[in-house]
Amino acid sequence: MIKIKRIFCFGLISAAMVAVSCGKTVPAEQSIDIVPLPASVTAANGKFMLKAATPVVQTFGDERMAYAVNFWSGVTEELFGRAAETVYAEAPQKSAINIMQDESLAEEQYRLKVGASGIEIAAKGPEGVFYAFQTLRQMLPAAAFAGDGARIEIPACEINDKPYFAYRGFMFDMGRHIFSVDEVKDMLDILAMHKINKFHWHLTEDQGWRIEIKKYPRLTEVGSIRKSSPTGRNQGQDGKPYGGFFTQDEVRDIVQYAAERFITVIPEIEIPGHSVAALAAYPALGCTGEQYEVATWWGVDERVICPGKEGSFTFLEDVLTEVMDLFPSEYIHIGGDECPKTMWKKCPDCQKRIRKEGLKNEAELQAYVTKRVEKFLNDHGRKIIGWDEILEGGVTQSATVMAWRGPSYGIQAAKLGNHVIMSPNSNCYLDYYQTRDVENEPLAIGGYLPLETTYALDPYNQLNDEERKFILGVQGNLWTEYIDNYEYAQYMTLPRLSAIAEVGWSYDRKDYDSFLKRMNHITQLFNHYGYNYCKHAFGTADADNNVQTK
Repeated sequence: MIKIKRIFCFGLISAAMVAVSCGKTVPAEQSIDIVPLPASVTAANGKFMLKAATPVVQTFGDERMAYAVNFWSGVTEELFGRAAETVYAEAPQKSAINIMQDESLAEEQYRLKVGASGIEIAAKGPEGVFYAFQTLRQMLPAAAFAGDGARIEIPACEINDKPYFAYRGFMFDMGRHIFSVDEVKDMLDILAMHKINKFHWHLTEDQGWRIEIKKYPRLTEVGSIRKSSPTGRNQGQDGKPYGGFFTQDEVRDIVQYAAERFITVIPEIEIPGHSVAALAAYPALGCTGEQYEVATWWGVDERVICPGKEGSFTFLEDVLTEVMDLFPSEYIHIGGDECPKTMWKKCPDCQKRIRKEGLKNEAELQAYVTKRVEKFLNDHGRKIIGWDEILEGGVTQSATVMAWRGPSYGIQAAKLGNHVIMSPNSNCYLDYYQTRDVENEPLAIGGYLPLETTYALDPYNQLNDEERKFILGVQGNLWTEYIDNYEYAQYMTLPRLSAIAEVGWSYDRKDYDSFLKRMNHITQLFNHYGYNYCKHAFGTADADNNVQTK
């Protein structure tokens, strides 16, 4: 079920009951507008009439098929006031949505056929079925979500669809500002709507440690709370304590919620920089051992974890052991970005480690940290992702590089034979302004990233055919220094997330003019669910909030 949407459902239920009694038909819309763009859409003659009594006929499936079917049940509850019935059968039925298995298809691939006598979804497994239902929801006329009909027309067609890239991600920073469990779940629903399959959860920072680690309780007792936050652009302090964290039970709840939407949660534990909150909790992890406070300003702090002390690795391995227990993800993100070497150059323990390990300099010392942590995770069946700074000082062939400082770092990594996730700030940093008219916008970190530039991301730029195989996919990043509430987080995410989703899913067929046209329809879904999106990203918007292209 779509748990977070209950506030809308109650009103829709009563409206839908009235509509049932009067028997109104909601007509299909004139075009089939899906975001991200399917591989092929072939229109046909006729319409299917969706009703409250239209069952879902499941002819195959494992226990995860319930996730896909439950999603559609939530949609029909919104439309008609009651969930669609699920029937288990060996053969398809008429006037039904029939789920069929086609083992020749890839894991996320699906085929959706709509005809006058029924709907057929063919997929290898539940992932494809779930994405087919996401597409089917977008095919519904916008008026259907107003509870205006007992019968809803869906245009006859055949859609064959599959993603271009296997990795389609979104990063949500909780270190600077934390969001509630319900808000995180709401964002996961937005990701599912866009067929995003990776949720990169940034959980530790200088300004706050956001995940409960039972072996180190001071990480949340001390490290999760800062005594004050910056005002303006580090121009002052508000003097108000700020904090919060996710308990392990809450983490498990969110991971399960994501799994039910076929989204893998990839946690990020920053190593060895961006760690002042951890140092405030356990000062012995630092080079000097002095008592720190959780950072109260935005930026890069030179106080980082000391790799000269063996206790630092004991701490990291203990933390990662609990993290692995919470997150079944194949990947663990270990950060690795923006780690000043100032303290290491002065630290006797760090210099001793450099000599002992035969390292050339402090850059190689950070590479030593990365490789040692990677080996620990590899030994436990996991892999690492790190920001592109892990290339400095040398990187193992098995590490995956997330290129953020620009496409050139992803290109470099691909040429080295490392897997790459393209997430350059030039196209993918959703905390950047969406307009040059910043006087009329909420405060943001800076930069200028309009929708068209996000859409223009080319993960393969300057790579030959051999190098392209190392590009796993793309990711949008929402850093939250200046994003202190969820409504603003939605505004900065949408509609640019739609563009990133289309790059990831539809890279080989994307077209910006077509994208703008199709966004007219998906923004009607945004309106229905109450999502706060940037309407002026499209140029102008009319009084009904319908998107107008430039």
